[in-house]
Amino acid sequence: MTYDIATIPGDGIGQTVVDAALPVLREAGDAYGFDLDVTEYDWGTERYREEGEMMPDNATDQLESYDSILLGAVGHPEVPDHVTLHGLLLPIRKELNQYVCKRPSVLYECVESPLRGYEGEDIDFVVYRENTEGEYSDIGGREHRGFESEVAIQSALFTREGVERIARQAFQTASDRSGKLTNVTKSNAQAYGMVLWDDVIEEVSEEFPDVTVERLLVDAASMDLVRRPEEFDVIVASNLFGDILTDIGAVVSGSVGLAPSANLNPDGPYPSLFEPVHGSAPDIVGQKIANPLATVLSGAMLLEDLDEVDAAKGVRDAVRAQLADPDGPRTPDLGGGASTDVAANDLEDRL
Repeated sequence: MTYDIATIPGDGIGQTVVDAALPVLREAGDAYGFDLDVTEYDWGTERYREEGEMMPDNATDQLESYDSILLGAVGHPEVPDHVTLHGLLLPIRKELNQYVCKRPSVLYECVESPLRGYEGEDIDFVVYRENTEGEYSDIGGREHRGFESEVAIQSALFTREGVERIARQAFQTASDRSGKLTNVTKSNAQAYGMVLWDDVIEEVSEEFPDVTVERLLVDAASMDLVRRPEEFDVIVASNLFGDILTDIGAVVSGSVGLAPSANLNPDGPYPSLFEPVHGSAPDIVGQKIANPLATVLSGAMLLEDLDEVDAAKGVRDAVRAQLADPDGPRTPDLGGGASTDVAANDLEDRL
């Protein structure tokens, strides 16, 4: 079996971690009986600086035919973040209907959390983030620029369909895991969109009587992810809240360099996109010290999405074994001195 994979290494350390992760995924293919046919697209801020756009107008048309997409990172210190985000990642998510953003947070054995008293596997939860509407909707504008009367309006969009479909994905996972789901909201202040969100979550919960639902305001949830992370299992949140909470989850789990992410189109016909949570890290570009494990773990999610479940498990097992090995290579974010390539090559050997 051969899978057609598109890669967008993007900016900063994106190229480094994608180049390191692909041989690991190919090694998994050799071990489990499939091939990856990879096509690279040089879209990103260098293209924007030369041509005025992050990717061509027909970019998503080009991506539609692939089985999956692997992204490195997007962002450049000389280009505003809203330009890079709205020029590449958000259009892909929306036009390919990748309405589920799934982000697991796991504290692996022998990885140190900045929180006292936590050891391997004590923290293990997954966030289901609504990925195509909410606070990231491109609705609003600015008027009277440069004058004292300048005004900006930014609107968040919540639809019943959008909330229902992310809720069902989260509830199904909670039902398959421990039977606990946390609904993160801010309906005390956002009396329309977030109240609709809460209403729909409650309605969907009736379809899953085996799942216990906890409701937290986003400020309390942020505090509790630091205070009691071991009590969380499945979290469902809006686009903005899910983005913030998963950064907290990555840090309490030891490093943003270990945090994978999936942008899923569960129903087809479009491909899903997989990426590490970390950004382009311009401060370490060219040093070859970026942690490749978040991209490798994103690749494991990619393989799982292709129904190569055994291969995905093999990749995750290799990561777990490397982290648990006291003599295993560790990149600087994990307190070691290994390079990106050394860490990735070790995973190939373990596979």
